[in-house]
Amino acid sequence: MDLHQETQPQKVFHILSVSTFPNKKDVVAYALIILFISLLVTSIVFCNLLTPPLLLLPNFSFSKTLSCDYSNGKWVSDENYPTRKYTEDCPFLDPGFQCRRNGRPDLGYVKWRWQPHGCNLPRFDAKDFLERSRNRRMVFAGDSIGRNQWESLLCMLSEGVSNRSRVYEERGNPITKHKGFLSIRFQDYNLSIQYYRVPFLVVIDDPPENASQQVRRAIRVDKLHRFSSKWVGADVLVFSAGHWWTHHKTHKMGWYFQEEGRLNMTMDVMEAFGKSLQTLKSWVFKNCDPKTTRIFFRSYSPVHFRGGEWNTGGRCDLSNAPETDHLKPEVNEPLNNQIIKNMVKEMETAKRKVQFLNITYLTAMRKDGHPSRHREPGTPAKAPQDCSHWCLPGVPDTWNELLYAQLLSGAW
Repeated sequence: MDLHQETQPQKVFHILSVSTFPNKKDVVAYALIILFISLLVTSIVFCNLLTPPLLLLPNFSFSKTLSCDYSNGKWVSDENYPTRKYTEDCPFLDPGFQCRRNGRPDLGYVKWRWQPHGCNLPRFDAKDFLERSRNRRMVFAGDSIGRNQWESLLCMLSEGVSNRSRVYEERGNPITKHKGFLSIRFQDYNLSIQYYRVPFLVVIDDPPENASQQVRRAIRVDKLHRFSSKWVGADVLVFSAGHWWTHHKTHKMGWYFQEEGRLNMTMDVMEAFGKSLQTLKSWVFKNCDPKTTRIFFRSYSPVHFRGGEWNTGGRCDLSNAPETDHLKPEVNEPLNNQIIKNMVKEMETAKRKVQFLNITYLTAMRKDGHPSRHREPGTPAKAPQDCSHWCLPGVPDTWNELLYAQLLSGAW
């Protein structure tokens, strides 16, 4: 018994020590240990060849390792960034977005570049974008914030054209925010990029002619705007809605929601927004080729009124730099973004080429990028500040850099 108790630790010592010559039993133990380690290493390598992120990076999903979340990052100062942009001489800019020309004294708002966490945005290449878009048609449909983005893209792409006279509005119409439909043609590429002003995407019924003031307008959440017939056949569709889907722009203006011929005076604004998107989804399923048509839903673009709302003295001319506290964006993600995300997931399940263009967080941090009091010539001095739209060049250029990156990720 005493001898057995003394030999057990000795065997352990032989196994652990390389200076002691092992006996046959120890050789077998060594072999078993080496075999076990070899099998373990082989299993790890084999498993990671099949599903590397699940084993090596357990905190990340497979999809996140293959693509970047461009919506998450920070604004960084870049003095060279303005040299890669267009100028206010671009002929496709609405006067209301030309902030420097309208008296804004600083130019710092164009010197900020969006830097995603963990990756870089592909550098916008106008010539490459145009070549990839040859013989195609792009449509921007939605509110005036979508027009902001449309004008930005036109100016960004014009930098890749040698003969600017071959870029023009197809019907000869001037660029003005009061036009409901404009189509810019890049002749050398047989490319048209169109804008349709449809703030709600769906129909707003007008009261009958000579109706009394008690007869009010109704938003038809079950019927798309008549412009939708012109979207059929487009290769890329970029929808932007949400800016008008507020209590003030609906109920306070005395508008009602209407569905299937019935007025609903109590329907919640976000419920109505969701129903309108379902109407749009049904239109997509009916009219868009699932193999070729690429669809983007841009998220909500935050406003930055301070000290009041747009009609109660709110202003945004006190900032000349982005928000620096990246952990506390100025707004939480609005509910309409979640509604859009849910619809995008439904359409992805149906095998549609649809993407969520999420610009809310990066835009929320740019309180310095609005026209504010520097509005277009002829605007009354006491007119509200513009803290909804954006100076151009400016923040919407980054939205288009994200659009370009997402098109590339989809093998555009």
